[in-house]
Amino acid sequence: MKKKLVVLTGAGISAESGIKIFRDSDGLWEGHDVMEVATPEGWNKNQELVLDFYNKRRQQLKEVQPNLGHQILAELEKDFDVYIITQNVDDLHERAGSTKVLHLHGELLKVRSVRNRNLILDWTADLLTGDLDENGHQLRPHIVWFGEEVPALEEGIDITETADYFAVIGTSLQVYPAAGLISYAPSTTPVFYIDPKPISIPNIRNKVEVIAKTATEGVAEMKTKLFELENLS
Repeated sequence: MKKKLVVLTGAGISAESGIKIFRDSDGLWEGHDVMEVATPEGWNKNQELVLDFYNKRRQQLKEVQPNLGHQILAELEKDFDVYIITQNVDDLHERAGSTKVLHLHGELLKVRSVRNRNLILDWTADLLTGDLDENGHQLRPHIVWFGEEVPALEEGIDITETADYFAVIGTSLQVYPAAGLISYAPSTTPVFYIDPKPISIPNIRNKVEVIAKTATEGVAEMKTKLFELENLS
């Protein structure tokens, strides 16, 4: 039986592939106030702006590639039962070869009906006003905006509760409810925390190994430590 490795990833791992970090240091996302482009209110106020914003993010995604961090996580499936739970909306984990990826905040390459959140379609082109679902309702980006429920959270909790190892990579642990997932890992589960600027994790019962490095460097170091723990070569 392979040990179960559950990995929570955030913007840091995608940033190393050239994707601009959501809510960068100036509080903006690609020059836009997040309230304009990542809330239901923003959508209702200016649908064209929101569609254009995500069309540009979708096009940008076609220009970047998975990095070494993504690739090592995919390769770890040879020796571990790896589950990726990501806050990222790109498909870089999948393109690197990871087979079990749960997107907490939606996916850029999917759209959904404004009337039925379960009516989800794959979408690689631009999304325009007038692109409708089968019932004649407008399609919107399949992104969980601020103020909306996180439908995948329960599945993420279920996955985390049976982790033999848990890793946090490239996330500030500031965005809830995703940041709260770590509290669902069994208390005996070792935790790896990879971030160049790690913060103190409050109220954690687990043994935490902090790797204060970028995602690509840190994932390589984590792999070495996991192999040592499991006596793998």
